[in-house]
Amino acid sequence: MSEEVNDKKNVAVQAAALVENNMIVGLGTGSTANYFIEELARRQQQESLTVTTVSSSVISSQIAQKQGLKVVAIENLSSLDLYVDGADEVTEDMTLLKGRGSDLVREKLLAKASNEFYVLVDNSKLVSNIGENYPIPIEVLPFAWQLVLNSLEQIGGVGGLRPNAAGDGLAVSSHGSLILDMKFDEGTDSQALNQQLNATPGVVEHGIFANLATTIFIGADGKIEQRNK
Repeated sequence: MSEEVNDKKNVAVQAAALVENNMIVGLGTGSTANYFIEELARRQQQESLTVTTVSSSVISSQIAQKQGLKVVAIENLSSLDLYVDGADEVTEDMTLLKGRGSDLVREKLLAKASNEFYVLVDNSKLVSNIGENYPIPIEVLPFAWQLVLNSLEQIGGVGGLRPNAAGDGLAVSSHGSLILDMKFDEGTDSQALNQQLNATPGVVEHGIFANLATTIFIGADGKIEQRNK
């Protein structure tokens, strides 16, 4: 097992240790979130932890159910105690880039609705500015994508529609949005870009998660650094 995987598991186990009885817990998607789900299920089985979960994706919902966790539909909730997920990039001010591989609308809904949002990463995800390593995913209404692309190009964006995994069509979100993957000028202020994207007509949601994370667990060489809002 690589050091990176160990770090992911370490931060997931530490976050799961903070879950309390009768909490409603949002589950993220991806390899680090899977470790968290696994540890949450272990605590339920071995420590009699009582917990209700809600998932950011069909994938994590299936994993949680298979592990014996109670999963409720997002439609049945107006708030939750805790949301736990990974991130693709994390800046010093705790702004995140998310949504490269999953449904970022559901992810941002759960992050916003939760009392606490724990972010689990290894130190390879730390960046000076959002968009440093990856393009910013932007979900758009299918009929509006060209107009949105033009708007994004006017503020310095470069990119286009994301292809699907097979490469024979376009990636489509779970609720039918298309996805623009956009790069912006190096050094673009992520807080200002967040506001610009929020104000762009036709944008359903985007991958900049600003002012949402409450605690970030960073694994590095077997140790864990914790940053709090």
